[in-house]
Amino acid sequence: MFDKLISLLTYNPTQPLLFNSGLFLFLLCGFSIIYMFLSGKRQTAVRLLYVTCFSYYFYYKNAGSYCALLAIITLVNFLSGIMMEWSERKGMKRFWLWLATGFMLLQLGYFKYTNFLLVQVFPLFGEGGYTLDVFLPLGISFFTFQSMSYIIDVYRGQMRATRSILDFAFFVSFFPTLLSGPILRARTFLPQLRQPLEVTREMFGTGLWFIVTGLFKKAVISDYIGENFVNRIFDNPSLYTGLENLFGVYGYALKLYCDFSGYSDIAIGIALWIGFKIPANFRAPYKSDSITDFWRRWHISLSTWLRDYLYISLGGNRCSRLRMYFNQFMTMLLGGLWHGASWNFIVWGCLHGLALCLHKAWRRLLGHDKHYVSSGFRRVAAIVLTFHLVCLCWLFFANTTFEASGIMLSKIFTEFHGELLVQFLSGYPIVMILISGGFLLHFLPSGWNNGICHFVTRLPLILQASLLVLLIFLIVQVRGSEIQPFIYLQF
Repeated sequence: MFDKLISLLTYNPTQPLLFNSGLFLFLLCGFSIIYMFLSGKRQTAVRLLYVTCFSYYFYYKNAGSYCALLAIITLVNFLSGIMMEWSERKGMKRFWLWLATGFMLLQLGYFKYTNFLLVQVFPLFGEGGYTLDVFLPLGISFFTFQSMSYIIDVYRGQMRATRSILDFAFFVSFFPTLLSGPILRARTFLPQLRQPLEVTREMFGTGLWFIVTGLFKKAVISDYIGENFVNRIFDNPSLYTGLENLFGVYGYALKLYCDFSGYSDIAIGIALWIGFKIPANFRAPYKSDSITDFWRRWHISLSTWLRDYLYISLGGNRCSRLRMYFNQFMTMLLGGLWHGASWNFIVWGCLHGLALCLHKAWRRLLGHDKHYVSSGFRRVAAIVLTFHLVCLCWLFFANTTFEASGIMLSKIFTEFHGELLVQFLSGYPIVMILISGGFLLHFLPSGWNNGICHFVTRLPLILQASLLVLLIFLIVQVRGSEIQPFIYLQF
C-alpha cells in the first residue's frame, strides 16, 4: 500500500498522467469532491491555492523536475508586469517587456531548437552531427505563449498587472489547459478567479458532454484508426498502393483533429466542472471554404495569438500590400516553427503562409471582402478544395522526412489502383466505419451538436453518470495495450 502511494506521488516518465488514463479520471473524482467543499466566498484563496497545487502535481507527474521551470516563468512574468506598471518612462517599460519575453524566448529556444541548430550548423564547418541531451518539457510552448500574452497585454495597456502571485500562478499552471491548451488570455481569465463559484446544472451537463465527446474522439476514433491503419501507412508508405496512401492521409486528417480537439474538449469540460469558462479551440475546421476560413476554425487560440501578438506586431495590414503579404507569410512560417524544430514543420508553415497570401490576392482580384461567403455548388467545391489542400499540408506535417512525403505523393498519383477499392474497404471494415462516421459527425450541422448537448444537460444525474460509465466501458473494449499520448504533447 505504501509503495503504491509513493508511486502515485512521484514522477515516472513511462507513466504520464494523461486525461485519457484511468488514474487521471480517478484522481479527478477525488479532486472534485474536495473542491466542492471549498465553494464558499470566504474560501476563494484556499480554493485557488488548492487548484494551483493540484496543477503543479499534475505537471510534476508529466514533466518531473521541470515544474521548477513553470514556477520560474510565473515569477519572472509576475514581477516584470508589476515593475512595468511602476516604471514611468516608456524606455523602462520596454526594458521589462524585453526582459520577460527575452527570457521566455531564450528558454523556449534552448529546449526546442538547440539540437536542430547544431545539426544544421556543424556540417557547414565540416564537422559531424553533434547534439545535446535536451529534454523538451511537456506543454512548454503553450504556457510560454500564454505568459507572453499577459506581459504584452500589460505593456500595451490592455489590462492591469495582477498584484496576486496566487492568481497569476493559477492562471499559468491551470491544469486543464496546461499541456496542450487552449492558450488562455489573462485579461479574460483572471477576472473569473475572484468571482463567486457557481457551477450550474447547465455548466455541469455541458462539461460532461464536452468530456464525453473529447474522450470518444481521442480514445475511440483517433487511437483506433491510428493504431490499426494510419500509423502503418505513414511508417512505410512504399508497401501500400496509392489508394491506401490516400486513405491514410484522410485518416491522419481525422486522427489529428479528433486527438487535438478531443484534448481541448476535455479541458473545456473539466474547466466548466470547476466553474471556469475557457474559449473553444476548434469549430468544425474541415467545413472551411478557404484556407483563411480554416485558420478561423483550427487551433483558434494559437491562430488568434499569432494574429494579435505577431502579425499585428509586424505591421498587420496597416502597410503596403507587399509588406502585408510578407507579414502573413512570416507569421505562418513562425507558426510552423512553433510546432517543432524540423524542416517538415517549416515547410508546412510556408505552405500555409503561401496559401493564405494567394487566397488574399484572389479575394482582392474578385472584389470579395473578408465577410464574403460562397454558396451552392461553389461552396461545396471550395470546401472540397480546401480540405485537400489542408491534407496535402498534413502530409509534410506528419512525415519526419521529405522522402516519405514524396513516396506517398508518388504512390497516389502513379500507382493508385482504384480497382482495389472494394477489397480495401472489406479489409479494414471497422477503420472505414470509424473514418466515415467521424467525418459524417464532423459535417453535421452545428445545431445538432448543440441540441444533443442541451438534451444531456437536462438528464438526471444518474443517467449522466451512466453515460460516462458507458463510454469508459467502450474505451476499454477498443483501446490497445498501452494508453496513447495526445499528439500535441510533443509541441
